[in-house]
Amino acid sequence: MEKIKLQYPVKIDEMTYTELTMRRSKVKDRLAVSVMKTTDEEKEINLFANLCEVSPQIIKELDETDYTKIQKVYMGFFGPAAISDEK
Repeated sequence: MEKIKLQYPVKIDEMTYTELTMRRSKVKDRLAVSVMKTTDEEKEINLFANLCEVSPQIIKELDETDYTKIQKVYMGFFGPAAISDEK
């Protein structure tokens, strides 16, 4: 599990999120979003929400800077090669 401190906290329903905790992904997590009839972006949002155990609305409200942090943490679970292959 990886804690992600948000540079720009999100407030939803009187709850303020200053950090999120993301767990490592399992194959079943990827399969759960693969069957969704949505865009790739929505699938990624739903995957991240599941891994952080929050509603997709919270992920959607993140500042782009914080969303990028979440993407990097997710890719970091796959090791350095996965991150450098993306560049």
